[in-house]
Amino acid sequence: MRTLRTLFIVALAGLAACTAANITLPPVTDQPTGAHIPGKVIWHDLLTDDVESARHFYGELFGWKFESPTPGQNSAYTLITLNGSRIGGMIDATKIRADVDLTQWVSILSVDDVDAATELVRTSGGTVFTEPTDLTDRGRISVVADSQGALVALLRTEGGDPTDQEPQIGGFLWDELWTDDPNQSIEFFSELVDYEDNTVAIEGEDYRYLSSAGQPRVGIRKNPLPGLTPTWVTFIRVEDPAAITARVEELGGKVFVEAQTNPIGGQVAIIADPAGAGLVIQSWTPRERT
Repeated sequence: MRTLRTLFIVALAGLAACTAANITLPPVTDQPTGAHIPGKVIWHDLLTDDVESARHFYGELFGWKFESPTPGQNSAYTLITLNGSRIGGMIDATKIRADVDLTQWVSILSVDDVDAATELVRTSGGTVFTEPTDLTDRGRISVVADSQGALVALLRTEGGDPTDQEPQIGGFLWDELWTDDPNQSIEFFSELVDYEDNTVAIEGEDYRYLSSAGQPRVGIRKNPLPGLTPTWVTFIRVEDPAAITARVEELGGKVFVEAQTNPIGGQVAIIADPAGAGLVIQSWTPRERT
């Protein structure tokens, strides 16, 4: 997984540069929901310098399909769909910046008011990399980092957020913030969003997570990888992580951590796509989730 914070900053800032680059970003739901769920990670965008390899890799592993939001045009933005529903997006990073590697998965967090949340980040010791910006049908977005440097995009959707439902096999399952100081991160994001701080014991160790509207939203854990700067990590739900990791290298990716037993049940592994974007794959059933 990438450890260069400067590349992550540029990658995230690239989202807000999409308007200038004439990249159309569609809504994050197939149909307007009219509902906003502050604190929920509502979307994931992959910035990549190799769109075709990414399409092949993720399509083969997770059954994803890909389509342009503007059929018939050579758009720099690609919608990711699963079982006919949109679940994420992919941006051709070479059309934003050709002189630096931007490859990165980006977690996008719902907030009530992007402008107010961005200002709170600033006054709470965080950093604002991109001021609130309107992205056509998607909504209003900013790119920020918390007081430890963990970067995330904040979004107020135009037509509403995706509703809470059980993650599909092959879909986005969970997000964790890997941080040097979990207490500080929890304090920071609890000021940003009306989160509840929760702790559950897993094999004798405390696992912390934030919830809103009665639902778990994001895990907060001490950084498990030496040298990795504080970062948000994306999880994909799969049936059999070992079967997935067995195919990763033949598809051009890399296995960082082989499939192993997950303390909450099932298995978990860490992989990267052909361009180097890292993610976690995990098997999961409803009774196992914290």
